[in-house]
Amino acid sequence: MVFKKLMGALGVGGPSVDTVLEEGPVLPGGTLSGQVHLEGGKADAEIERIRLELVAHVEAEHHDGEQEGALAFAHFVLDGGPEGGWHGTPTGGFRLAEGERRSVPFTITLPWETPVTELYGQPLGIALGVRTELEISGAKDKGDLDPVRVAPLPAQEAVLEALGQLGCGFTSADLELGHINGTGQQLPFYQEIELTPPPHLAHSVNEIEVTFLADPGGIEVVLEADKRGGLFSDGHDVLNRFTVSHDEVAHTDWNAEVDRWLRQLTGHHQEAGAHYGGHHHDVGHHHDSHGHAASHSSRSSGPGVGTAVALGAAGLAVGVAGGLVAAEVVDEIGDAFEDEEGEED
Repeated sequence: MVFKKLMGALGVGGPSVDTVLEEGPVLPGGTLSGQVHLEGGKADAEIERIRLELVAHVEAEHHDGEQEGALAFAHFVLDGGPEGGWHGTPTGGFRLAEGERRSVPFTITLPWETPVTELYGQPLGIALGVRTELEISGAKDKGDLDPVRVAPLPAQEAVLEALGQLGCGFTSADLELGHINGTGQQLPFYQEIELTPPPHLAHSVNEIEVTFLADPGGIEVVLEADKRGGLFSDGHDVLNRFTVSHDEVAHTDWNAEVDRWLRQLTGHHQEAGAHYGGHHHDVGHHHDSHGHAASHSSRSSGPGVGTAVALGAAGLAVGVAGGLVAAEVVDEIGDAFEDEEGEED
């Protein structure tokens, strides 16, 4: 499906812009291509630059509550010259004549930590898009937002599939403002995928959360468990980190590996800090690793995702397909961006 939104005229009789993205999902660290179609208005216009921004709907938790809104996390400038495309820096702009039509092709590279929006074609409830902004002789228009689909890297997909095969249940996914200390995180936010625990851990764990931090060499997998309290103890959060290289995805028994991670995380054996083959394991605690922006005492789920989805041996994709294909989920993702645009007016 090609996403097209016609931006309103920039002033009376001004130019209009229509950004079209290439069909299909892209991968974190991969390239996103498309074209910005411009049409001149009732008079010539000096286009100073065309800006593209990657924008995500992010939640921020504070001591006095929670806030949410759109956050731009990557910026690109198009020159609009004869060849069009992305050149990294402004190059002086161009004149768009009255009624002239011009297309500016582009290819931009997504950050490696770009959040995943779907699994096997089914949406996870993450609102992510490209905002097109046209600057005309010093004026600026916030532009429109075109949804971007991002599929998981092979390593991310392998871990998620193993979690589903082990019996975890998908609850929701969201983007949290803040930094996980002790990791190589680059973006100002991180993605959390919330799961119900597998049956053999349900007696000791309320919820499991997984975060992926990708880079050119591999991924950091941050697993967090909300452990149940006992008769003489309170519940608490525990957190472990694991690293996986992109090269080892095809050579690992992921069900066995992720099961070891879960058992280590929940204290079902004494191998904390151990090494399993090429995987390095770090042990930490939630309150030491997430900082002040990541309190989990009161969490709201991502847009349109309210009900836990049970997963069986068929894997995580089955649960996502069963719980997230409802039309209202897609509508609410779009509404998140529209609400944000309204606040800026």
